[in-house]
Formats: sequence, structure tokens, C-alpha cells
Amino acid sequence: MRLVFAGSPADAVPMLEALVDAAHEIALVITQPDRRRRRRADPEPSPVRSAAERLGLKVVTPERSSEVVDEVAASGAVLGVVVAFGQLLPRALLDALPHGFVNVHFSLLPAWRGAAPVERAILAGDERTGVSVMEIEEGLDSGPVYAQASTPIGDTETAGELHARLVTMGTELLLEAVESVPTIVPEPQSGPSSYADKLTTAEFELDWSRTAEELARLVRAGNPRPGAWTTDGDTRVKVWRAEVCDADARDADARDADARDAEARDADDGALAPGTLLADGAVQTGNGKLVLAEVQPQDRRAMSASSWMAGRRSGTARLGSS
Repeated sequence: MRLVFAGSPADAVPMLEALVDAAHEIALVITQPDRRRRRRADPEPSPVRSAAERLGLKVVTPERSSEVVDEVAASGAVLGVVVAFGQLLPRALLDALPHGFVNVHFSLLPAWRGAAPVERAILAGDERTGVSVMEIEEGLDSGPVYAQASTPIGDTETAGELHARLVTMGTELLLEAVESVPTIVPEPQSGPSSYADKLTTAEFELDWSRTAEELARLVRAGNPRPGAWTTDGDTRVKVWRAEVCDADARDADARDADARDAEARDADDGALAPGTLLADGAVQTGNGKLVLAEVQPQDRRAMSASSWMAGRRSGTARLGSS
């Protein structure tokens, strides 16, 4: 089948390559313009542009997708495939191909429409997620669905790990679905919808008054971007891996003996205050303890929590208290 492919990040590259390997003819690749991806660096092509040029495909890099309507219409393609392109497609572009455009979205639509479906599913404590191949319409991820595949979310799975699995699932699902698009009618989305807003650094600050379960999900959802974080005195510390403490496995006496200053205890009842850092790397939360496993102090490399604890010089026993 003759296709137009629109995508930008590295996650879209396996799907482009798979379509080529499956003998689909890619008439045109649309991707974001070259951008500076590191401070003080020269503009770099998107991963999709680099892959397309390596594959010998024609590439365009419009600032606005509306700029390529005529080129898409003249491409001879019958269908467009979108994977994390990064721009909205106007009606004129959707109408430029006989069968429009399909999008590979990393959720079980109508759940988690929008920019960050993988992270929002983890933050919400969802047990399952998946991939949807949907027809693009002018609404936000609201088009009818051609195919879906579901998978459980692992109890300790990070957003990066889950996303990598969904890319593999999405590639297989796309290859199965794309051939049938011209001959079947997609199913309208049904059920309650939810929206996956863009992630912000501020929302990944660890508020130690929340439960250990919530904070563990925050750490998983923030890995690899933007990273959950807290403060240790005046130093910001990112937390890359952590798990809820198994209270039954800890010695009761050791749990209370590890607090290292009087400020670590609540003045009213002597209980450990949220944010109290214990000698074994566990942190008291509003409900339960979160055991730190991998951290990254500001301006340093990521390291095990035990290495960080061994070299830590701050006198405070409280995190997030600066």
C-alpha cells in the first residue's frame, strides 16, 4: 500500500521501518523541523528524519502541517499513518488522502486521550493499558478505532519500560490493521473518557504527606522524564527508583531508631514526620514508608540509594523540608 508517514521521535522509527520491511511504499515522510535538542548545540534532525533519509525516503519538515496539504494530495498515497508527529492535522490535510490518516495511540481509548497517556495511566494506578489504532478526526484522539491491544501494567514498571513494550505492541498492531483500513468501518469509541495532560516538572515533586503507594507511582511515571524529585537541604535530588516498604519485613525497633534528630518527630505524638529519612534509605510518608533504590543528587550521576546515603553529609533527617 502507498502511504504517507508522519512522526518525529525515536518511538516512531520502529513503525516506519516495519512498514518499509513489510513492503509498503512510503511516498512521503512528514516530520518536525530540525531543533536544538541540547543547550548550545546545533539544530539536529528528528530521529524520524534521520531514519527516513537512511531508508532513502522523501522527507518534508513543515513548521505547520497545513503547509504540505498539496504535496500530500499529490503523493499518490491512499492512507496516512501518524505516530507521535507533534502537530495537529487540519481538516484539509485529513481530506487530502482517500482514506485519511490513522494514529497509533498508547492507551485503550477513550481512556487517556492526549499527550502523556502512559504516564497518566501509571499515576492513576490503572491495572491495564494498551495501544489503539484510530482514525484521526479534528477532535483530540476522539476518532473511531480500527484495532486495540491490551496489556497489564507491571507493579514496578516505569513509564520508559512500559512505553518500550507499547511501541513493540503498536508496531505489530499497526501492521495488522493498516491493510484492512480501506475495507472496514472503524468502531466509535465507547465508555468514559479521560485526558492525559502534558507532564510538568512541578507535579513530580515528592510530597511526603501523600501515601507511599502514590509516591511509588509518581517515581515510576517520572522515569525517564521528567523525573520525580525532592530536596535534601538546599540540594535537589531526583528519585529514579523506589518501592513501597514491606513493613512486616522490617524490625520494629529499627524503624524508630533510625531518625537522627528531634525535628524528625511530630511534636504532638512523637510519630515520624513525613519526609523523615531513615538510615536504610526508607522515607516516612503520610501513610507507609517509601524505600529509595536509585537517586541522582543535583549535578551528579545516578547512583544507588545506599551509595548516596553513605556519602551524604547533610545534618537534616528530613527530605523536602527546605
